[in-house]
Amino acid sequence: MHYKLPVSNYTSIKQLLYSYLIKSISIDTYNPENRCIKDEKIPLHKGRDDDRVFYTSSVSLRLSKSQNRKAMELASAIASDLSGICEGVFSIQIVPPGWINFELTHSTLATWLQSLVVGSSGEAGEQGSSTSLRDAARRLLPRSGTATLSDRVAEETIDARSPMPNSLFAVEYAHARCCSLVLLAHREGLIKLREPVPNTSPAFWDIIFPNPLPWLNCDGILRLNHPDERRLIGELIQVVDNIEYPDVSASVKWEKVALNLSQAFEKFWSNCRIWGEVKITSPELAQARLGLLMATQSVLRFVLEENLRVFAPLEL
Repeated sequence: MHYKLPVSNYTSIKQLLYSYLIKSISIDTYNPENRCIKDEKIPLHKGRDDDRVFYTSSVSLRLSKSQNRKAMELASAIASDLSGICEGVFSIQIVPPGWINFELTHSTLATWLQSLVVGSSGEAGEQGSSTSLRDAARRLLPRSGTATLSDRVAEETIDARSPMPNSLFAVEYAHARCCSLVLLAHREGLIKLREPVPNTSPAFWDIIFPNPLPWLNCDGILRLNHPDERRLIGELIQVVDNIEYPDVSASVKWEKVALNLSQAFEKFWSNCRIWGEVKITSPELAQARLGLLMATQSVLRFVLEENLRVFAPLEL
């Protein structure tokens, strides 16, 4: 049931939440001609907490003077409206002196992760959502030459004064590692892919089994609750927000963003096992972790090819 939520129409969690805020404060009560709404400058920021995914907005503080209403009163009215249109997507909390906090539910987070793995429509391919991440498949840069791994390492470390190439190699390695692990999981029967030997690194994975991936346990709680799993999820959300949210993306340092994501993946891979005992005793957890790995590959691919203009290798 959670895969029917409206997150399927968006790639960015911030974009989804922003759309709800616009709907709520654009009704007559809140005067849609107010400048902070008209100019689309509603304050909305992701909170820093690895244990949960939440955003906070000071929109009621921003609007209270023009509306001639107390910030807490206005926040309550906005929260009441939002509760009716985003029930089950976010839980809402009002914090003095007028902040509104939005915490993503486990089911919505599962839906969002699934969309990163197989595409926003729930299927691989080019139909469905028109978001820029989904359009990552439209352009692949050719691999230049047939250099070996040692050649690449030597080439990337020629100029020690420039950290950029080394960072890029680390990101390319993380991407290739994700791809090889997914293909290994297919060969070992942990998952089943429709096209197990892609010619290029995929924008999305075409999964036959299990589909959808078992992100949630029988109680509707996300299986991925290890600190390094949650940290990687937080990095993915932040990167995709930067990709999709125009007010932010222009100032993003994409080399650093990509490196942070690849480092978060390395920590996840070091501390969150998929094979061995986990595969035998908790196959659903292993599959959910593979899903997180596939989501990471999808985002790494986009950042490498679309933002950094380099090839995202399938292997190194």
